[in-house]
Amino acid sequence: MKVQPVILCGGAGTRLWPMSRDQHPKQLLSLLGERTLLQATVGRVEPLGALLEVERSPIVVCNEAYRFITAEQLRQAGVPQPTILLEPAGRNTAPALTLAALQVERQAEDALLLVMPADHLIDDSAAFADAVLRAAECAAAGAVLTFGIRPRRAETGYGYLQVERDDGGSGVPLPVLAFVEKPDAPTAERYMEDGSYLWNSGIFLLRASVWLRAMERFAPDILAQCRKAIDAAQADMDFIRVASDVFTACRSESIDYAVMERLSGDAESGIDIAVVPMEAGWSDVGTWDALWEAAPRDDEDNALRGDVLAQDTEGCLVQATHRMVACVGVRDLIVVETADAVLVARRGSGQGLREVVARLKAEGRTQYAVHRKIHRPWGCYDAIDAGERFQVKHIIVEPGATLSLQMHHHRAEHWVVVRGTAKVTRGDESFLLAENESTYIPIGVHHRLENPGKLPLELIEVQSGSYLGEDDIVRLEDYYGRD
Repeated sequence: MKVQPVILCGGAGTRLWPMSRDQHPKQLLSLLGERTLLQATVGRVEPLGALLEVERSPIVVCNEAYRFITAEQLRQAGVPQPTILLEPAGRNTAPALTLAALQVERQAEDALLLVMPADHLIDDSAAFADAVLRAAECAAAGAVLTFGIRPRRAETGYGYLQVERDDGGSGVPLPVLAFVEKPDAPTAERYMEDGSYLWNSGIFLLRASVWLRAMERFAPDILAQCRKAIDAAQADMDFIRVASDVFTACRSESIDYAVMERLSGDAESGIDIAVVPMEAGWSDVGTWDALWEAAPRDDEDNALRGDVLAQDTEGCLVQATHRMVACVGVRDLIVVETADAVLVARRGSGQGLREVVARLKAEGRTQYAVHRKIHRPWGCYDAIDAGERFQVKHIIVEPGATLSLQMHHHRAEHWVVVRGTAKVTRGDESFLLAENESTYIPIGVHHRLENPGKLPLELIEVQSGSYLGEDDIVRLEDYYGRD
């Protein structure tokens, strides 16, 4: 039986602000180790190749806003020709999985879908592969398999699965009696004592046809909208762009709400649902507290990353990305430093970060959505300084990449090459700039920047003018299909 990995890559991760942001969410971050959470998810299926017939190219469902950096991270991870389905707007996990199942159906296949959120952490890939192998036979026979985590604490931030008690720890699939919502603290304590409840990991193994049949029964309106959206999908470079107006009209619903909670209590559906208990070091790293728990810690119980000096400090998570951070005489704090924001919070108060992000958005602050460093399909730029009527950017253009042919109504630009070679189009002329050479782009003149070399091109751009917003860009031509 062929196994098709499906990676759901649409989460926002607001409880990990200021690292995770609306247009650069947590699955694109390397919170532990060198690989990002997305890249670690892709690598998680490699041990399965020796056990099952696993498709090496996953189906990735991601938001259109960060499609280029998603594709680049998959390329860096060595993924051959992934299928990237673009959501024009977030509609939660049930529509996302439905798009993936319909894409498999279009390929005239009925593979087992291994459905994985892109933003989870699993320490033991071999144990994960073993759990999938134990689930495969039941899933191939038409059941829905999920993976449950034995609770390590009375957690109120996770959903739970009620199962038939398995005191022997056999690891065989167990019937799911009920999906349970996130409990309050006393209820979570009772679940821990009861022993017949598992954390809901949100990872599933099931046939594509079984999911579509379940959607037809429990959420036919979502299925109909998704089918229309993918029937009208168009290829766009390395992406599959579903019909925007149709998909946006789809209601938002999670996998659990749309199907799983109803399936566990519906004997007439003919679809069994079971869970495989899994001991693989799983965490959804949904909060800074969860990351502190999952991270390596020193003798004082501190999880430190970056240039951090900790003195008389205990039980803290401290992350420094741009500057040295010194902590003296503090206990049980979360300290996260980025280029444009610093978070200081008491451990255990992470749930309140959603309110902080909502407040930033309501006040029109850009820090809720983007970092100072902005990724583009051609490379990236870092807005390193700004003031009245000026802005300075550090721009990196990847080898062979080209910015759009554009012009500005309100700003002029000065470019200074600090590394590599730039090909510049300015009005009717085209010329090369080497290191330590510069040029000037007047207001209203169309221009383009290219990297014709084999190494990254770096330059400093100084903008000056009455308005410096990113919406003062008139694109005349663009290789990447942007408006």
